[in-house]
Amino acid sequence: MDALLAALVALMALAAAMAAVLSTLSKAAIFAILAIAPCVYRYRKRIYVIVKTLPRDAKFLWRYANAMVRSKRWGRNNSTVAELFTKRALKTPDAPCFIMVEGRTWTFREIAENSNQVSRVMQEHLGLKRGDVVCVFMPNCVEYVYTWLGMAKLGAVSALINSNLRHRPLLHCIQVAKAKAIVFSDSLAGAISELGDQLPPELKLFQLYGKCPPGVIDLRAEMDKQVPEYPIVTDKPRYRDTLLYIYTSGTTGMPKAAVLPNSKYLLIVVATVHMLGLRSSDRLYNPLPLYHLAGGLVGTCAALVDGIPTVLRSKFSASHYWTDCIKYDCTVSQYIGEMCRYLLCAPPRPTDTQHRVRIMVGNGMRPAIWQQIVDRFKVPQINEIYGATEGNANIINVDNTVGAVGFLPKLVPTWLHPIALVRADDDGDLIRGPDGLCIRCQPNEPGMFIGLIAQGNASREYYGYVEKSDSNKKLVRDVFCKGDAAFVSGDILVADELGYLYFRDRTGDTYKWKGENVATAEVEDAVRAAIGQRDVVVYGVSIPQTEGRAGMAAVSAASVDGRSLAVALDHALPSYARPLFLRLMKDIEITSTFKLKKRQYQKEGFDPDVIQDPLFFRSGDDFVPLTSQLFDDICNGRVKL
Repeated sequence: MDALLAALVALMALAAAMAAVLSTLSKAAIFAILAIAPCVYRYRKRIYVIVKTLPRDAKFLWRYANAMVRSKRWGRNNSTVAELFTKRALKTPDAPCFIMVEGRTWTFREIAENSNQVSRVMQEHLGLKRGDVVCVFMPNCVEYVYTWLGMAKLGAVSALINSNLRHRPLLHCIQVAKAKAIVFSDSLAGAISELGDQLPPELKLFQLYGKCPPGVIDLRAEMDKQVPEYPIVTDKPRYRDTLLYIYTSGTTGMPKAAVLPNSKYLLIVVATVHMLGLRSSDRLYNPLPLYHLAGGLVGTCAALVDGIPTVLRSKFSASHYWTDCIKYDCTVSQYIGEMCRYLLCAPPRPTDTQHRVRIMVGNGMRPAIWQQIVDRFKVPQINEIYGATEGNANIINVDNTVGAVGFLPKLVPTWLHPIALVRADDDGDLIRGPDGLCIRCQPNEPGMFIGLIAQGNASREYYGYVEKSDSNKKLVRDVFCKGDAAFVSGDILVADELGYLYFRDRTGDTYKWKGENVATAEVEDAVRAAIGQRDVVVYGVSIPQTEGRAGMAAVSAASVDGRSLAVALDHALPSYARPLFLRLMKDIEITSTFKLKKRQYQKEGFDPDVIQDPLFFRSGDDFVPLTSQLFDDICNGRVKL
């Protein structure tokens, strides 16, 4: 009764207040309020969303506008990465450009001079010119960057090969690039020599450092013979010319060479600098591989073009991550999801919070550990990025919303968005309506993430792969109107009511492990070769508290020599692509529902109490039986993966 009385008193007070306000207004004002009230009520939810997301969208649109102004100017001026770097080097020749952890600091002058010498060596030995291709095969080092920069000054393309590759995958990357030469460091000379006479006879070999075997050119010695001045170039490179090939795994098995022109690299420059809100006083920490987009482009572009120094580490180390940031006074650091798990698993230390890092930027941070990273390491800003190396659909979380990989601005009408979520079936095929067009997903409805293509617009162009047939497989036409086209990411995302986007799953025959995309077809080929061409299905299985999916091979065989299989896989595959689990099955049906069967196996996981088939786990040089106790130890993190 008291509660009812209190409610009545409150209602009377509200009515009195409204009457007092209305008494001060003119009849016209009262009429206007009464006229718009039904409209406000009807669209109250949309109005709430716009008001709620206004700060986020305003920040994004301001930064986006500034980024596009620079990007358009570079396009009009036909600018290239080499040209903009040269201007920066002339402006601040003695400023630090790259700093190698436990190594030396490289100034802009030194990067410029060394890249000039690389250019001149390539002109002398290869007659290298605009459009020619050279493979670069090195571990993380500053020499890696100035080598491809030297090619870029001539308008040549550098194919950045994963330094973990060996044998057939490595040979494939060299062949698909149609390269005139390969530049490799002394530490990877063995991988090249193992290819022997499989290499194209016309391919020139350049080794940086160390003693060169017969037939291999000593790049450092040849560079020392050259003057460190800018090379003479008659056919100058252009804004839309291809700058790099970056390899990415796909559903056909072998790595694919994605085409990255100068325009896309420069788009990444403005996206990195403006969307992150970087300052000239910042210093970026980059422990990521330089052959990937994140480490090789995001991790180098701010230094080369805008003069924001980058600290490079040869290989990620959880125990040195924060001490490096402290020692080198880094304010921005890069990550991939798996790294974050390692950082949290490391024992707490005072250095966890003694750094000055204000931004962590990367991709793949699981929502479950996001807040733990913020709380433990006291990083005020996490910028999660989502995108595909070969694609045109890239998004970023600009306001620290936990778990979000980006968003769709609510201030911008949906039909103006360059990206969208559309309905897809379990196989990843797009679902179309009665009019034959794709169907946009509603809030909280998972769908395929696509990027609408607009050639001539640097932020929406699609260049795809070197092999055009592979490029076309990623395209879909007649999306929202007849004649349009879009890039299909292969990933399932979901958008909430406020437009925030969250990653759900990856379709197709790839999965991610140790921060690398693994193509199941490539692994299946390697397993088949090792066990006598029996039927094999490879897929990724989820492990608790672990980022990505671990590889599992289901084999149609009563028994397998685990030790021999392990040796064969070590020889054929990079470490991240080798299956951790083995499942022996009586029969694997190859039918029209093959993909559905693979999904079924994936859902079954690797629990020996659930699966009746014999299961094995890769331990050292062998595959050992997967017992319930071992399964428990793996799930609880007691076994190192």
